[in-house]
Amino acid sequence: MSNSSFLNGFLLLAFADSRELQLLHFSLFLGIYLAALLANGLIITALHYGTLLGTRACVRMAAAAWATGFLYALLHTANTFSIPLCQGNVLDQFFCEIPHILKLSCSDFYLREVGLIVLGLFSFLGCFVFIVLSYVQIFRAVLRMPSEQGRHKAFSMCLPHLAVVSLFVSTVMFAYLKPPSMSSPALDLVVAVVYSVVPPAVNPLLYSMRNKELQEALRKLVIQVQHKHR
Repeated sequence: MSNSSFLNGFLLLAFADSRELQLLHFSLFLGIYLAALLANGLIITALHYGTLLGTRACVRMAAAAWATGFLYALLHTANTFSIPLCQGNVLDQFFCEIPHILKLSCSDFYLREVGLIVLGLFSFLGCFVFIVLSYVQIFRAVLRMPSEQGRHKAFSMCLPHLAVVSLFVSTVMFAYLKPPSMSSPALDLVVAVVYSVVPPAVNPLLYSMRNKELQEALRKLVIQVQHKHR
């Protein structure tokens, strides 16, 4: 195939051709992400992470998470826009997922993106091992609690978060490791929505529903904000 047939740009297809449905999807996903951002912000302001863990520890953990995510996204973004496409340039997704881009890429440039995926996989496994070890330490500490009520309360906080993490990990692994024979536009879309939209939205909801102290702290926070604005 000659170099003249290479394509250097791609086209993202919308969910629907109708303008009304496009606006509906935009409003829906924007609302979900804004609600998740607001809810997580309220939880951080009300569970006083800076007091419990220390401000320095909180800043370091947040900086490590943001820096790692930004670097990983930057590497994939730079590589994505430098890969010539030989199998067309139309992506039937609401964002340019790597498996779909690889289907369109030229074979000569395929291994470079695969190398980044392998690097990301090792980083992902490192984070997963860290999470597992953290939960092992948490469960060991919980099981040593003398109060049964205290153990029940601790497990009620940990298990929903573990369920959300498991949902995210399982759907991401299915999206990136499933065989090509199982791939279909509808299935890929559902899986992408599940791991990119559901976890950040469900996590604060589970915390607020299972923790009465958090509900009370949020109620007090709202009352304080209302008094300040009066």
